[in-house]
Amino acid sequence: MRLNPLLDYRLYRQIGNENGLRIEKSAGDFFRFIGNVESITDNDTLWVRGDDLTIPVSLEKTKCFLLPMHEGEGEPQPPEQFRWNRVSTLSEGTKVFIGGLIKTQDNRLIFTSSKEQPLLIIFYSCPDDELTNRIIRASRTKNEYWNSITPASLVIGALILISIAASFLGRPAFRLTVIVSFVAVFVPVLPVLPPGFLFTVLYRRLTWNARRLRVERDLIHFDLMPGISKNLKKKYAIRAYTLETFAWIVMLLGAGINIVFIFLILFSFNIISF
Repeated sequence: MRLNPLLDYRLYRQIGNENGLRIEKSAGDFFRFIGNVESITDNDTLWVRGDDLTIPVSLEKTKCFLLPMHEGEGEPQPPEQFRWNRVSTLSEGTKVFIGGLIKTQDNRLIFTSSKEQPLLIIFYSCPDDELTNRIIRASRTKNEYWNSITPASLVIGALILISIAASFLGRPAFRLTVIVSFVAVFVPVLPVLPPGFLFTVLYRRLTWNARRLRVERDLIHFDLMPGISKNLKKKYAIRAYTLETFAWIVMLLGAGINIVFIFLILFSFNIISF
């Protein structure tokens, strides 16, 4: 998207002249545009005002993101995706980045989504020349392992384990199976329990450093780190993958210590025997 040409008045006139004889049949071209929110009309059209051009944007079936404000040296928050019909809640003058297909519609050029290529709309508040840098940094800090289906999968997994334990509860020969099933229900919270919690803290620190290296690798790839050679990109990637692998080993080690600790407690109370 960043490699698409930046639309300005000169390109707008050029596209309009090329498409003048084939109105409504233009296949369209891909551009990016930076401006400010001017207004939203009843037909779900967003008007964006640039330096020398105001362009309409069809909001239907678009991907809209809000890049939170970030101050200080802490981790930036990842872009927040929201439905296009909530754009009306944004105030006039909000900065916006548009990327995608522009084509002729109703005798005018308009940014619009296609089935294969939906528009990308990002609302932000940082300086324009820092937008790409901020997006890359914010996106890399997003938790990649917790998403909308994680809670449901944890609940389903817990119910399955409880049902397994309940089915063997009255059979002494399967006592260990019952205990293991009940212990497994609490596996998701093992990383935050002592003594393995210290390994979790180390895991988070290693992961944070690994993602920072991946961010720097991405910035080098897009020439957003002046004075640093692209030859370092592979070095940053290898270091990041190594740190992430080591972080997961530390995480599993901490969980394993907690599991052993739980079994030792059960053994000390004669709940299980070896």
